Amino acid sequence: MLDALKLSFGTLTAIPVPAPTRIDRQIAGRAMALAPLTQIPLVCVLLLWGWVVRELPVPPLVAAALTLVAVTLATRGMHLDGLADTADGLSASYDRVKALDVMRRGNIGPSGVAAVVLVLLVDAAALASLLGTGRGVVLVCLSLLASRQLLAWGCAAGVPSARPDGLGATVAGSVHRGMVVLGFVLLLGVAALVSHWSGSTWWTGPVVAGAAAVGGLAVIYRTTRRFGGITGDVLGAVIEVSFAAALTAAALLVTVSR
Repeated sequence: MLDALKLSFGTLTAIPVPAPTRIDRQIAGRAMALAPLTQIPLVCVLLLWGWVVRELPVPPLVAAALTLVAVTLATRGMHLDGLADTADGLSASYDRVKALDVMRRGNIGPSGVAAVVLVLLVDAAALASLLGTGRGVVLVCLSLLASRQLLAWGCAAGVPSARPDGLGATVAGSVHRGMVVLGFVLLLGVAALVSHWSGSTWWTGPVVAGAAAVGGLAVIYRTTRRFGGITGDVLGAVIEVSFAAALTAAALLVTVSR
Protein backbone atom coordinates (compact mmCIF):
# COMPACT_ATOMS: atom_id res chain seq x y z
CA MET A 1 0.00 0.00 0.00
CA LEU A 2 2.88 2.38 0.76
CA ASP A 3 4.40 1.77 -2.66
CA ALA A 4 0.99 2.39 -4.23
CA LEU A 5 0.67 5.72 -2.43
CA LYS A 6 4.19 6.72 -3.48
CA LEU A 7 3.44 5.83 -7.10
CA SER A 8 0.10 7.63 -7.00
CA PHE A 9 1.50 10.85 -5.51
CA GLY A 10 4.61 10.72 -7.69
CA THR A 11 2.62 10.21 -10.89
CA LEU A 12 -0.38 12.46 -10.30
CA THR A 13 1.03 15.38 -8.33
CA ALA A 14 4.05 17.67 -8.18
CA ILE A 15 4.68 16.64 -4.55
CA PRO A 16 8.18 15.11 -4.23
CA VAL A 17 7.97 11.60 -2.78
CA PRO A 18 10.47 8.74 -2.50
CA ALA A 19 10.43 6.26 -5.36
CA PRO A 20 8.44 3.05 -4.79
CA THR A 21 10.52 0.00 -3.94
CA ARG A 22 8.43 -2.08 -6.33
CA ILE A 23 6.34 -1.23 -9.40
CA ASP A 24 4.15 -3.86 -11.02
CA ARG A 25 0.58 -4.13 -12.22
CA GLN A 26 -0.75 -4.80 -8.72
CA ILE A 27 0.95 -1.68 -7.34
CA ALA A 28 -0.13 0.33 -10.39
CA GLY A 29 -3.74 -0.74 -9.95
CA ARG A 30 -3.76 0.26 -6.31
CA ALA A 31 -2.13 3.58 -7.19
CA MET A 32 -4.92 4.39 -9.65
CA ALA A 33 -7.61 3.37 -7.15
CA LEU A 34 -6.02 5.65 -4.53
CA ALA A 35 -5.82 8.62 -6.90
CA PRO A 36 -8.46 10.75 -5.07
CA LEU A 37 -6.29 10.70 -1.93
CA THR A 38 -3.53 12.53 -3.80
CA GLN A 39 -5.79 15.57 -4.06
CA ILE A 40 -6.32 16.04 -0.32
CA PRO A 41 -3.47 18.60 -0.01
CA LEU A 42 -4.93 20.57 -2.92
CA VAL A 43 -8.41 20.33 -1.40
CA CYS A 44 -7.06 21.96 1.77
CA VAL A 45 -5.55 24.76 -0.34
CA LEU A 46 -8.83 25.26 -2.20
CA LEU A 47 -10.84 25.44 1.02
CA LEU A 48 -8.47 28.12 2.34
CA TRP A 49 -8.54 29.94 -1.00
CA GLY A 50 -12.33 29.89 -1.01
CA TRP A 51 -12.34 31.57 2.39
CA VAL A 52 -9.94 34.25 1.10
CA VAL A 53 -12.13 34.88 -1.94
CA ARG A 54 -15.21 35.30 0.27
CA GLU A 55 -13.49 37.58 2.81
CA LEU A 56 -11.54 39.78 0.40
CA PRO A 57 -12.78 41.59 -2.72
CA VAL A 58 -11.27 39.14 -5.23
CA PRO A 59 -12.97 39.45 -8.65
CA PRO A 60 -14.69 36.17 -9.61
CA LEU A 61 -12.76 35.66 -12.86
CA VAL A 62 -9.44 36.43 -11.16
CA ALA A 63 -10.28 33.92 -8.42
CA ALA A 64 -11.21 31.32 -11.05
CA ALA A 65 -8.02 31.91 -13.07
CA LEU A 66 -5.78 31.64 -10.00
CA THR A 67 -7.58 28.44 -9.00
CA LEU A 68 -6.81 26.92 -12.39
CA VAL A 69 -3.18 28.02 -12.06
CA ALA A 70 -2.95 26.24 -8.71
CA VAL A 71 -4.58 23.05 -10.03
CA THR A 72 -2.31 23.04 -13.09
CA LEU A 73 0.87 23.59 -11.06
CA ALA A 74 -0.16 20.87 -8.64
CA THR A 75 -0.14 18.35 -11.49
CA ARG A 76 2.67 19.86 -13.60
CA GLY A 77 0.11 20.40 -16.36
CA MET A 78 0.40 16.80 -17.54
CA HIS A 79 -3.35 16.17 -17.62
CA LEU A 80 -3.85 19.12 -19.94
CA ASP A 81 -1.04 17.75 -22.11
CA GLY A 82 -2.86 14.42 -22.23
CA LEU A 83 -6.09 16.17 -23.22
CA ALA A 84 -4.32 18.00 -26.04
CA ASP A 85 -2.63 14.85 -27.38
CA THR A 86 -5.88 12.87 -27.19
CA ALA A 87 -7.79 15.56 -29.08
CA ASP A 88 -5.09 15.64 -31.76
CA GLY A 89 -5.21 11.85 -32.07
CA LEU A 90 -8.99 11.79 -32.39
CA SER A 91 -8.96 14.42 -35.13
CA ALA A 92 -5.85 13.25 -36.99
CA SER A 93 -7.04 10.05 -38.63
CA TYR A 94 -9.54 7.21 -38.36
CA ASP A 95 -6.57 4.90 -38.78
CA ARG A 96 -5.63 3.68 -35.30
CA VAL A 97 -1.87 3.47 -35.95
CA LYS A 98 -1.68 6.96 -37.45
CA ALA A 99 -3.73 8.44 -34.62
CA LEU A 100 -1.48 6.87 -31.98
CA ASP A 101 1.59 8.09 -33.84
CA VAL A 102 0.26 11.66 -33.76
CA MET A 103 -0.35 11.35 -30.02
CA ARG A 104 3.17 10.04 -29.39
CA ARG A 105 4.89 12.96 -31.15
CA GLY A 106 4.19 15.37 -28.30
CA ASN A 107 3.75 18.52 -30.39
CA ILE A 108 0.30 20.11 -30.03
CA GLY A 109 -1.86 20.69 -33.10
CA PRO A 110 -4.91 22.92 -33.58
CA SER A 111 -7.34 20.35 -32.21
CA GLY A 112 -5.29 19.98 -29.05
CA VAL A 113 -5.06 23.72 -28.55
CA ALA A 114 -8.80 24.10 -29.08
CA ALA A 115 -9.58 21.29 -26.62
CA VAL A 116 -7.41 22.78 -23.88
CA VAL A 117 -8.73 26.32 -24.40
CA LEU A 118 -12.37 25.23 -24.45
CA VAL A 119 -12.06 23.03 -21.37
CA LEU A 120 -10.27 25.78 -19.43
CA LEU A 121 -12.94 28.28 -20.48
CA VAL A 122 -15.65 25.97 -19.13
CA ASP A 123 -13.65 25.46 -15.93
CA ALA A 124 -13.11 29.18 -15.43
CA ALA A 125 -16.75 30.07 -16.06
CA ALA A 126 -17.94 27.45 -13.59
CA LEU A 127 -15.35 28.34 -10.95
CA ALA A 128 -16.26 32.03 -11.17
CA SER A 129 -19.79 31.18 -10.06
CA LEU A 130 -18.76 28.64 -7.40
CA LEU A 131 -15.92 30.23 -5.44
CA GLY A 132 -18.05 32.98 -3.94
CA THR A 133 -19.94 30.67 -1.58
CA GLY A 134 -18.90 28.04 0.92
CA ARG A 135 -21.07 25.34 -0.60
CA GLY A 136 -19.73 26.23 -4.03
CA VAL A 137 -16.14 25.71 -2.87
CA VAL A 138 -17.12 22.34 -1.39
CA LEU A 139 -18.54 21.30 -4.76
CA VAL A 140 -15.30 22.40 -6.44
CA CYS A 141 -13.38 20.11 -4.10
CA LEU A 142 -15.79 17.26 -4.80
CA SER A 143 -15.35 17.82 -8.53
CA LEU A 144 -11.59 17.50 -8.10
CA LEU A 145 -11.89 14.25 -6.14
CA ALA A 146 -14.47 12.80 -8.54
CA SER A 147 -12.31 13.50 -11.59
CA ARG A 148 -9.44 11.54 -10.05
CA GLN A 149 -11.71 8.65 -9.12
CA LEU A 150 -12.41 8.27 -12.84
CA LEU A 151 -8.84 7.03 -13.25
CA ALA A 152 -9.97 3.75 -11.69
CA TRP A 153 -12.72 3.52 -14.31
CA GLY A 154 -10.21 4.06 -17.10
CA CYS A 155 -7.93 1.38 -15.68
CA ALA A 156 -10.69 -1.10 -14.81
CA ALA A 157 -10.37 -4.76 -15.71
CA GLY A 158 -11.50 -5.28 -19.29
CA VAL A 159 -10.29 -1.89 -20.55
CA PRO A 160 -7.33 -2.67 -22.85
CA SER A 161 -4.18 -0.71 -23.54
CA ALA A 162 -3.83 0.93 -26.94
CA ARG A 163 -0.08 0.26 -26.96
CA PRO A 164 2.13 -2.56 -25.66
CA ASP A 165 4.28 -0.07 -23.76
CA GLY A 166 3.97 3.19 -21.83
CA LEU A 167 1.87 4.19 -18.84
CA GLY A 168 -1.32 2.88 -20.43
CA ALA A 169 0.11 -0.61 -20.77
CA THR A 170 1.20 -0.57 -17.12
CA VAL A 171 -2.16 0.44 -15.65
CA ALA A 172 -4.74 -0.74 -18.21
CA GLY A 173 -7.01 -3.40 -16.71
CA SER A 174 -5.14 -3.26 -13.41
CA VAL A 175 -8.04 -2.17 -11.18
CA HIS A 176 -10.57 -4.83 -10.17
CA ARG A 177 -14.10 -3.83 -11.08
CA GLY A 178 -15.18 -4.38 -7.50
CA MET A 179 -12.67 -1.73 -6.42
CA VAL A 180 -14.04 0.65 -9.03
CA VAL A 181 -17.59 0.21 -7.76
CA LEU A 182 -16.51 0.43 -4.12
CA GLY A 183 -14.55 3.60 -4.77
CA PHE A 184 -17.49 5.24 -6.51
CA VAL A 185 -19.94 4.24 -3.78
CA LEU A 186 -17.60 5.70 -1.15
CA LEU A 187 -17.31 8.88 -3.22
CA LEU A 188 -21.09 9.17 -3.43
CA GLY A 189 -21.38 8.72 0.33
CA VAL A 190 -18.75 11.37 1.05
CA ALA A 191 -20.34 13.68 -1.51
CA ALA A 192 -23.75 13.38 0.14
CA LEU A 193 -22.33 14.02 3.62
CA VAL A 194 -20.24 17.07 2.74
CA SER A 195 -23.05 18.53 0.62
CA HIS A 196 -25.41 18.32 3.58
CA TRP A 197 -22.73 19.72 5.90
CA SER A 198 -22.09 22.71 3.60
CA GLY A 199 -25.75 23.69 3.51
CA SER A 200 -26.64 22.22 0.12
CA THR A 201 -29.23 19.53 -0.49
CA TRP A 202 -27.66 16.14 0.23
CA TRP A 203 -28.05 14.89 -3.35
CA THR A 204 -26.14 17.83 -4.85
CA GLY A 205 -22.75 16.22 -4.29
CA PRO A 206 -23.73 12.83 -5.76
CA VAL A 207 -25.12 14.58 -8.84
CA VAL A 208 -21.77 16.33 -9.32
CA ALA A 209 -19.95 13.01 -8.94
CA GLY A 210 -22.34 11.46 -11.45
CA ALA A 211 -21.64 14.24 -13.94
CA ALA A 212 -17.91 13.55 -13.60
CA ALA A 213 -18.57 9.86 -14.28
CA VAL A 214 -20.59 10.64 -17.41
CA GLY A 215 -17.85 12.91 -18.78
CA GLY A 216 -15.05 10.49 -18.01
CA LEU A 217 -16.88 7.43 -19.34
CA ALA A 218 -17.66 9.27 -22.57
CA VAL A 219 -13.94 9.83 -23.13
CA ILE A 220 -13.10 6.21 -22.23
CA TYR A 221 -15.77 4.87 -24.59
CA ARG A 222 -14.74 7.11 -27.48
CA THR A 223 -11.02 6.53 -27.19
CA THR A 224 -11.20 2.76 -26.74
CA ARG A 225 -13.30 2.53 -29.90
CA ARG A 226 -10.91 4.76 -31.88
CA PHE A 227 -7.52 3.71 -30.45
CA GLY A 228 -8.30 0.19 -29.31
CA GLY A 229 -7.65 1.04 -25.68
CA ILE A 230 -6.28 3.66 -23.32
CA THR A 231 -2.95 5.44 -23.09
CA GLY A 232 -1.47 7.74 -20.49
CA ASP A 233 -2.69 10.68 -22.58
CA VAL A 234 -6.23 9.30 -22.58
CA LEU A 235 -6.18 9.12 -18.78
CA GLY A 236 -5.20 12.79 -18.67
CA ALA A 237 -8.11 13.60 -20.97
CA VAL A 238 -10.46 11.58 -18.75
CA ILE A 239 -9.43 13.66 -15.74
CA GLU A 240 -9.80 17.02 -17.50
CA VAL A 241 -13.14 16.27 -19.15
CA SER A 242 -14.66 14.74 -16.02
CA PHE A 243 -13.46 17.72 -13.96
CA ALA A 244 -15.06 20.16 -16.41
CA ALA A 245 -18.30 18.13 -16.45
CA ALA A 246 -18.44 18.06 -12.66
CA LEU A 247 -17.77 21.80 -12.34
CA THR A 248 -20.46 22.55 -14.92
CA ALA A 249 -23.03 20.47 -13.05
CA ALA A 250 -22.02 22.11 -9.76
CA ALA A 251 -22.37 25.62 -11.22
CA LEU A 252 -25.81 24.81 -12.64
CA LEU A 253 -27.00 23.36 -9.33
CA VAL A 254 -25.76 26.35 -7.32
CA THR A 255 -27.31 28.81 -9.78
CA VAL A 256 -30.70 27.06 -9.76
CA SER A 257 -30.79 26.89 -5.95
CA ARG A 258 -30.20 30.63 -5.48
